[in-house]
Amino acid sequence: MTVPTIGKVGLWSLEMRFGDKALSSAAAEELDALGYGAVWIPGGIDDGAPADVERLLAATSHMTIATGILNIWKHDPAQLAAWFDSLPDGAKARTLLGLGISHGPLIGEKWGKPLEVTSAFLDGLFTAGMPRDNLCLAALGPKMVALSGQRTAGAHPYLVTPEHTSAARAILGAGPLLAPEQGVILEPDPARARELAVGALENYARLPNYRNNWLRLGFSEAEIDSLDDRLLDALFAIGSTENVARRVQAHLDAGADHVCLQVIAGPQGAAFDTLLPHWRDLAQALL
Repeated sequence: MTVPTIGKVGLWSLEMRFGDKALSSAAAEELDALGYGAVWIPGGIDDGAPADVERLLAATSHMTIATGILNIWKHDPAQLAAWFDSLPDGAKARTLLGLGISHGPLIGEKWGKPLEVTSAFLDGLFTAGMPRDNLCLAALGPKMVALSGQRTAGAHPYLVTPEHTSAARAILGAGPLLAPEQGVILEPDPARARELAVGALENYARLPNYRNNWLRLGFSEAEIDSLDDRLLDALFAIGSTENVARRVQAHLDAGADHVCLQVIAGPQGAAFDTLLPHWRDLAQALL
């Protein structure tokens, strides 16, 4: 196996998994034709993402379908490896499973040391025959970033800045995949754009993994608690496709191989008739 080809730009989309299935599949077909290298879908709240990966693979011919991320508390490694093994070879070559440890406050009593739990899960996958090239890790802290490069294809950091990308590349060295997510708000009105950014960020700001990462990046507790403009501007590319292009290039210059763009168009996601024009505009500007 080799690492799936994902190109330099992809999309991260909640809606592609949890929106209307028929509309999602039709959108995937169009995104494939537009030239996106990958579509990333979430998996954190349940164990149902593999079925959606299969559905989106069936709707597309070229781009990779990736998970960002599968919550390892929701899956059995042997069953996940068996599911992957059941895919046709062509589908395997377009499947990238991002795995993550989730967050202590969400997992509760079962929570264990992230590095140990993640390593044990990977042990189970590899024992069951899962190829490492089709795996990556949701990695924020330095030790998890290092683990991602040592035991999988690489890292998929979420809610990060180009400065984090630079630090992650220094840890990974040359070779391992580095595919950060980048939030995008194509809203010309600054007040509305910040409203969307706050809505997208407020739940994450309560989770220690993200808070600790932003503290490492130089933001203060006060800036995180208040969702200060400096934090919002650092985490989201706001305004125009030109601003998005500059942010994507900043990640690439910092060492990213691929940047997956998450368009924020509403507090609880957005309909495909709202998202598709944004995705088309981004494709025209970036692909």
